[in-house]
Amino acid sequence: MNRFLVVLGAILVALGFLSTTTFFTVGQGQQAMVLQFGAPVRVVQDPGLKLKIPFLQNVLYFEKRLLDFDAEPTEVVLGDRTRIVMDSFARYRVVDPLLFFQSVRTEQGMRQRLASIVQSATRDVFGQVSFETLLTARRGELMRDITARVVNGSRAFGIEVVDVRIMRADLHPDNAPAIYARMQTERVREATQLRAEGAEIAQKIRGEADRERTVVLADANRKAAEARAQGDNEAAQIAAKAYGSNAEFYAFWRSLEAYRKVLTDSNSTIVLSPDSEFFRYFREMTPAKR
Repeated sequence: MNRFLVVLGAILVALGFLSTTTFFTVGQGQQAMVLQFGAPVRVVQDPGLKLKIPFLQNVLYFEKRLLDFDAEPTEVVLGDRTRIVMDSFARYRVVDPLLFFQSVRTEQGMRQRLASIVQSATRDVFGQVSFETLLTARRGELMRDITARVVNGSRAFGIEVVDVRIMRADLHPDNAPAIYARMQTERVREATQLRAEGAEIAQKIRGEADRERTVVLADANRKAAEARAQGDNEAAQIAAKAYGSNAEFYAFWRSLEAYRKVLTDSNSTIVLSPDSEFFRYFREMTPAKR
């Protein structure tokens, strides 16, 4: 009985070991390549439980999902001879495991190749533009050009590059002071130009306002003179009409106006003869009876 249990246990262990060397599992985010004596036999991209020849074949797994590649900071010389230090990254996926294995073998080998491709594309594109261009909206166009170059250069390795980005681009320490001084000078020049243009526009506005003011004042003075002339004319007509209707009363009223203007000023001194025409109406007035 004991011997039977030992034999049964040995059989079960052998079957378990045989199953682990015969079957392998491919996950949802994986793809596999079966190797026989180190040579590729077949590629498995469907998930599930798969078979292989035990002891003769082994399995190499590759990711189906996107992989990140972070390149080392690279010095790039721009078209205007400005030196910058650029830090970039890329995202890719393995689409042809057989070509990937034949060309670079491992993911580490792919990273070395991809670093060379990204750096070469970056130097080729940025080497044709100036530092100021990198600060404009054209930077997106340059990144699309770099991505296209990296995609074309990496197809031979069985991968698909979906994106290339620049995480950071800093001036080289040797160039930074001169670049900052040049940028400051350019900003001062632009500010001076804007102030000059603003002063010119302000002068034009003030000149236009002064011209309109002169025209408005001249028109107002003309209308005022016309109104005064019309008023004087109407007053003369009214006075002439009043004088013509009752000359004696008009002369008396004018004399009263003269008395009021002259005699109401306490500081005035008038020296006249009693028979002066100015006091004609005083002489003609009779004393009131008691």
